Amino acid sequence: MRTNLKHFINGEWIESTGNETSDVINPATEKSIGKISLGTKEDLDKAVAAAKAALPTFSRTTKEERIKMLRNIAKGYEKRKQELIEVMTEELGAPLKISEEVHYEMGLSHFKEAANALEDYTFEKDHGSYKVVKESIGVSGLITPWNFPTNQTSTKIAGAIAAGSPMVLKPSELTPYAAMILAEIIDEAGVPKGAFNLVNGTGSTIGDGISSHPDIDFVSFTGSGAVGEKIMQNAAKTIKKVALELGGKSPLVVLEDADVEEAAKIAVSHIAMNTGQVCTAATRIIIPASMKEKFEEAVKKVLPSFPVGDPLNKDNVTGPLVAEKQWDRVQDYIKKGMDEGAKLLIGGTGKPDGLETGYFVKPTVFTDVSNDMVIAQEEIFGPVTTIITYNDLEQALEIANDTIYGLAGYAVGKDQETLDYVAKNIRAGQIIVNDAEQDRAAPFGGFKQSGIGREWGAFGIEEYLEPKAIMGVKVPAKV
Repeated sequence: MRTNLKHFINGEWIESTGNETSDVINPATEKSIGKISLGTKEDLDKAVAAAKAALPTFSRTTKEERIKMLRNIAKGYEKRKQELIEVMTEELGAPLKISEEVHYEMGLSHFKEAANALEDYTFEKDHGSYKVVKESIGVSGLITPWNFPTNQTSTKIAGAIAAGSPMVLKPSELTPYAAMILAEIIDEAGVPKGAFNLVNGTGSTIGDGISSHPDIDFVSFTGSGAVGEKIMQNAAKTIKKVALELGGKSPLVVLEDADVEEAAKIAVSHIAMNTGQVCTAATRIIIPASMKEKFEEAVKKVLPSFPVGDPLNKDNVTGPLVAEKQWDRVQDYIKKGMDEGAKLLIGGTGKPDGLETGYFVKPTVFTDVSNDMVIAQEEIFGPVTTIITYNDLEQALEIANDTIYGLAGYAVGKDQETLDYVAKNIRAGQIIVNDAEQDRAAPFGGFKQSGIGREWGAFGIEEYLEPKAIMGVKVPAKV
């Protein structure tokens, strides 16, 4: 059992002021793997006070000191590799292969990338009659989701440390243990007391508390649009800055000249990886009408190469959904798709054969989908995708952009000029062509209702800084 009923505040693990706890459930077994304490307003106030007290000195640490902290964290993270992989497989249900190759690696990359970005980052720049100094925005509140227990926490923590902004982190109560390991790593890495604090708890108490706290200057949130809206409302009361990474309903535009089997493999990978619990997942597959039959056959042929099952089996690629509530939600969407008249190409309601225990879902593909259907417009957050046909490229782009979201977009094909045209005309924050590897130095964030602000690398550091103009001082600018 991984029971840890303490919060990390001002460099120490301390008991909660309340006595309410919550079980952390392994979604593959439906059994508890431990408990956490659900923090109180008093716990949050202590953490914010610690961060506020750390601000004057932490914000004045040198670039070199912060680079050292980030690199020390990366080294400590690497030392805890096996434990991080195991805990993410337990609390999220991610197969070991995904925990190692995706979750672990993404978390590590953000600390390394932030350190690299700081090497060439300029905090002061002379503009002749004035200079601009970029300084810490102040105390930052970080609220992270359950679907990427290290990736989302790491990118926010790395940006805050790089900018010299002390923080209070609230990880998801569904997947808290990876974040608690990160707290131990950060403590050992030489980050000053009070600069990093972690308080477990619910969104209604700790999440709302962070977004409305008068002594928190900036909130960085990743999660649902409904909660993002509430955070903006809370933050408006004290005019605090917010950065939001919200939902997505990303299009994958397949061109006429694409390799059909390769395109099908890419499409299926989006619902298989992390069991489709990915905000950037391409869940609207937009294909030429002339390709429909071949593409459908290719999808059925490719799907078995992404086996679903026990996360501890290294051959499995797809695990369970994170919780029973999420399982019910996905089942409701599958039923809705069937009721709307979409054709069930593969999958459907219920659990896969032989997987009666655990929140497993049949990977499901709908075809004969129109873009106005609920399953084509709302984020399902499970292994469910939709196939939509187009007659010409402009219609494909019209379908791709006919959504309230704009987090990611994808294009598959051979003609580079056409691929470039599609990439430039999808209204989304990050476009991936032909399954290209992500560069963690590139900006990550959304258009439209997918969010505000950017993360990763230097772009992520910028979110935790405020520019100040200084006129009349003749001292040479520092870097």
